Amino acid sequence: MKKQVEGANGKLGIMMPGLGAVATTMIAGVVATRRGLSKPIGSLTQMGTIRVGKRTENNEPLIKDFVPLAKLEDLAFGGWDVYEDNVYDAAMKAKVIDGHLLYDIKDELEAIKPYKAAFDKNYVKNLDGTYVKEAATKWDLAQQVIEDIKDFKAKNNCERIVLVWCGSTEIYLEPSEVHQTLAAFEQGLKDNDPNIAPSMIYAYAALKLGYAYANGAPNLTVDIPAMLELAKQTQTPVAGKDFKTGQTLMKTVLAPGLMARSLGVRGWFSDNILGNRDGLVLDDPDNFKTKEVSKLGVLEDIFKPEINQDLYGDMYHKIRINYYPPHGDNKESWDNIDIFGWMGYKMQIKINFLCRDSILAAPIVLDLALFSDLAKRAGMSGIQEWLSFYLKSPQTKEGLRPENDIFKQLEKLHNTLRYIMGEELITHLGLDYYEED
Repeated sequence: MKKQVEGANGKLGIMMPGLGAVATTMIAGVVATRRGLSKPIGSLTQMGTIRVGKRTENNEPLIKDFVPLAKLEDLAFGGWDVYEDNVYDAAMKAKVIDGHLLYDIKDELEAIKPYKAAFDKNYVKNLDGTYVKEAATKWDLAQQVIEDIKDFKAKNNCERIVLVWCGSTEIYLEPSEVHQTLAAFEQGLKDNDPNIAPSMIYAYAALKLGYAYANGAPNLTVDIPAMLELAKQTQTPVAGKDFKTGQTLMKTVLAPGLMARSLGVRGWFSDNILGNRDGLVLDDPDNFKTKEVSKLGVLEDIFKPEINQDLYGDMYHKIRINYYPPHGDNKESWDNIDIFGWMGYKMQIKINFLCRDSILAAPIVLDLALFSDLAKRAGMSGIQEWLSFYLKSPQTKEGLRPENDIFKQLEKLHNTLRYIMGEELITHLGLDYYEED
């Protein structure tokens, strides 16, 4: 049965805490696409197709033509940042996109200016914020963020709002007492509890207003009971965490292939160099730990060493991220994978991935925003596990192991869209083609 989905009427506002390289690259890409200067490569919502019905029917529409997504022409962009730069100036400083292209869309980018950030250097030690809100308590900060969202919605004549965290990785935090209930969390805001990080303030503000929130960093944010209680109360979707872009993307592609062939893995060593703001932030050990925990869990969830002892029980997994300013946004990763096959004979795989961090992340921001908005209009609240496709450390119900195999994630995403539209789910069993004879 087809779900009742409200139409994508009017404008959708996409607000991002952190108008740095990733956010400005996404905004510039959408504006350039709207003007016919580019194409939204890498965006599933814009370029991806979905099979409907039997293979013999050859019915594979674009996803944007299959489900009622907000159109690129109906998007408005805003957000917060620790620097006062408008989106044009921020994009020029990020040096991700060619300056000549940015100049062609300068008028529209210059008009997008950030709100002051709810920022605390204690959570991002290597970042010095100069355009920052002042308040006596974190509760007051949350109220200021709520007012910012309302102001943006009114000024841009938006019908709906979605928030996607594009800010820096915060220091590692574990769930504590203040995170267990909404009442405890709200009291913690008033008491300036140190276990409430800035990302949680943005998430609280969004969910309080009933606006979907997606977490693009490995921060502890919406994956706490208090936020899920609030999401349930306001019937709002949440998704997290940590955009799946470079090295981890390769792992979720390659690891399922090795496991599918029952090939063993002795060790997987991963090294990275990155020179943008994200690299600077991760140069601090406390912030790196947050990222490390997110990245380390991927292989374990795919290989399941406790079940597949002979193949992966003794696997050694090591990750390093090094700040290297000359590379800027051009992230480079090296992977050495020690594998073994028939009769235990050893083999190796070497990967050198020279990628562009924000170019890979930008379409993820767009897709998470559009799909989160769709989920809200379809009455789908709480954790949206079907959006795991985009995330390194997918958020799931407590006690439920995440699925990190990118091919299973894509199948889950496609089947969720079919479910929303009342189409038959596809299992790829295919026996019916042969049993018909």
